[in-house]
Amino acid sequence: MNTLAEGGSVLLPPLDELILGIVAFVIVFWALAKLALPGIRKALEERTAAIEGGIERAERREAEANALYEQYQAQLAEARTEAAQIRAQAQSDKLAMVEEARREAAEAAAAVTARAEAAIEADKASTMASLRRDVGTLAVTLAGKVVGESLEDDARARATVDRFIADLEAQAAGAGS
Repeated sequence: MNTLAEGGSVLLPPLDELILGIVAFVIVFWALAKLALPGIRKALEERTAAIEGGIERAERREAEANALYEQYQAQLAEARTEAAQIRAQAQSDKLAMVEEARREAAEAAAAVTARAEAAIEADKASTMASLRRDVGTLAVTLAGKVVGESLEDDARARATVDRFIADLEAQAAGAGS
């Protein structure tokens, strides 16, 4: 059968093939729409939900990470402040300890000085008493040699010597001021 000879067109398929092709297409389309399309839609919806859920989880995790970072920064700032306070307190304690040591050293030096001054005064008083006795004895002995008699037993002679020494001390004190 020559379709050109019968007056048909080369571009047009035979009518029975065209109807059969359309019916087959509708059956396949209907089968795909009923069987495969819901599965495909479900899979696409699940994938869309999974992607959106993943994005939401990622956003939550990012927010949590940012919150943790802010908390870390706050704790770090607090630790730095605390370290600065500890350093300041240690410096203050050091200064207080140094001042306390200085005060104790000054008190100890004052005590040593006071004891030394008291010892010097005691030695001075002892030396002065000894010197008076020796000068008195020498004066009485010298006066006895001048007079030619022994004056050591005479109480009046001793009183005279003591008065003479007191007058000399008064003159020395008057001349020293």
